[in-house]
Amino acid sequence: MTKILIADDNKQITSILEEYVKKEGFTSVVAFDGEDAVIKFETEQPDLLLLDVMMPRKDGFEVCREIRKVSNVPIIMITARGEDFEKIMGLEIGADDYIVKPFSPGEVIARIKAILRRIAREEKNVQVFSYDNLKINLEDYTVIIDEQLISLTKKEIEILWTLATSKNKVFSRDNLLNSLWGYDYFGDNRTVDSHIKRLRAKLDQYSHPNWEIKTIWGVGYKFEVLEHV
Repeated sequence: MTKILIADDNKQITSILEEYVKKEGFTSVVAFDGEDAVIKFETEQPDLLLLDVMMPRKDGFEVCREIRKVSNVPIIMITARGEDFEKIMGLEIGADDYIVKPFSPGEVIARIKAILRRIAREEKNVQVFSYDNLKINLEDYTVIIDEQLISLTKKEIEILWTLATSKNKVFSRDNLLNSLWGYDYFGDNRTVDSHIKRLRAKLDQYSHPNWEIKTIWGVGYKFEVLEHV
């Protein structure tokens, strides 16, 4: 059964979310501060995490960073302010999605379902892709360049896979958003830009002279291959 970890110091919000999660047939675990969220994550091994930004002891950003060191479990950040820097910060450190308070519990459930459907689709199509010095394995979600394991988040690997398996094809931001987040995703295409920026920075730490993720200004992105390869 799918287990959701709800981390929020507002007991009224956690109670409502617990009720809605239960109605969908999921189980839930609750943490009321950041340190407890990390402990519950380690002991309960949830399938998805709803993570509030403003929590005592450790904020949601700190919790997300710690979890991303050891796991690619889906994380939906919850922010009260709705400010762009918080959304971008969450995405930069590895969150899969964000939602702004006040929100309807139905919207949260819709986001959860969208992520779980995407994961289910991915698990049905396990493949390995290799090109030049790059190898992407969706079975264990690893990326290797020149025999070196690259530390990427699950979403970054999915973006790289989508681009690399369609070499030289240009994907618009909306293409990537719909393909990787789903048509029922509530965010905007700046989410794509944020993930691409982080992915490119990690890849560029390693030599890959025969290919690159190239920005097509005003359009989107592509995995560009040089002709001499």
